[in-house]
Amino acid sequence: MQTNFTPEQLQDPKLAEADAILRRCVHCGLCTATCPTYVLLGDERDSPRGRIYAIKDMLETETASRPEVSTHIDRCLSCFSCMTTCPSGVDYMHLVEIARDHIEATSQRSFKDRALRTALAQIVPYPSRFRLAMKAAPLGRKLAGTLRRIGLHELAAMTELAPQQQTKSARFYGPGTATTTGARTGRVILLGGCAQQVLRPEINDATIRLLARGGVDVVVSAGAGCCGALTQHIGKQADALASAKRNVDAWSKEMAKGYVDAIVINASGCGTTVKDYGHLLAGDPEYAQRAKAISDITQDISEFVSGHDIGPPKRWTSLKVAYHAACSLQHGQRVTHQPKALLKKAGFSVLDIPDSHLCCGSAGVYNILQPKIARELRDRKTAHIKALRPDVVAAGNIGCISQLQAGLEYPVVHTVELLDWAYGGPVPTGLEALRQYSTDVPKPTRTVSDYISA
Repeated sequence: MQTNFTPEQLQDPKLAEADAILRRCVHCGLCTATCPTYVLLGDERDSPRGRIYAIKDMLETETASRPEVSTHIDRCLSCFSCMTTCPSGVDYMHLVEIARDHIEATSQRSFKDRALRTALAQIVPYPSRFRLAMKAAPLGRKLAGTLRRIGLHELAAMTELAPQQQTKSARFYGPGTATTTGARTGRVILLGGCAQQVLRPEINDATIRLLARGGVDVVVSAGAGCCGALTQHIGKQADALASAKRNVDAWSKEMAKGYVDAIVINASGCGTTVKDYGHLLAGDPEYAQRAKAISDITQDISEFVSGHDIGPPKRWTSLKVAYHAACSLQHGQRVTHQPKALLKKAGFSVLDIPDSHLCCGSAGVYNILQPKIARELRDRKTAHIKALRPDVVAAGNIGCISQLQAGLEYPVVHTVELLDWAYGGPVPTGLEALRQYSTDVPKPTRTVSDYISA
């Protein structure tokens, strides 16, 4: 793609980066076939190629963002399916973030939109605030119809996504170290996260149990918090940078105490962002080197467990698991086969969901900011899942779990919860009725020494 930035404009690092990204696009349009919003809406402006043209024009002219541009950028899910498809390697992920920063700085959003975005940025990344908000969810759910009638569709969507039942308290809460009781084979740092530890704290508990039984010490660092993904995706770059720096500081202190095998992430949306810290903080001399070192050792929980011997399964089951590949995992991190391979190794029958490359509509807080599109994408995804008639659905991202559960009667859990169950942990919340289909693996009555003498 030919660009027309002036030499003066290219002195700006962000515009120079955008110029380099734009020049890789060859207008082929292959991205349109795998873009969820284009597949759904059929509007070129809601395709990656259309958005790229709009971003190019907006940045070259350095004009304030117009609604006819920001509307279509806002509709982008940041699923990055287009990047998996693109034969030219266009770095759409960083281009759209540059565009969002520009829109946030120049657009004239409505009061409702600005208030909602500010509220999300000030509540969701902070677990204590988010817990308080969740306590009001039952009342909000009763008022969902009224909220829609008066045009507050976003608030209605927010209340309907909240868990129907009160969440359990976490067994492992706050900073600290879970030390293995067996032979120590590794030491990792776990991102405690923000929304996940409120919506489903069992995920962190299952992760810690699974790793500790496998000989791995698990550290949750004091001072670490939200990864910054939520604020970054709604154009609040300063907030995202502050979150990233806070985590880099906290994890650097922990890494200085002793060798760390990996920084483990069990929310794939967070994992994509943490793996990008090296890019996000590349321009900051104080953080660039440490941020890159952190990105280099960050792994999704499925990546780490795949490369670490946690022993044989303790239970076997005939349950059929429909595996939902979160976009942030399959497109953002290119982690595709490990989760399914782990589930199969643990004894589950794994079902592939048709059109698995298309987003479920969660995408961070997209299902709140764009509820109509998110619901249509969710309904499309859940229709495919229902056709499979699984016993349970597994995913690697809390956003997907919440989104899918709102449209399914089947239980939806994190992949690591199923693995923890198979390797000796408790039955995951919501799967109690399926406990009868799980069988303990018999322990051998004889050992190798009974057959072989020295």
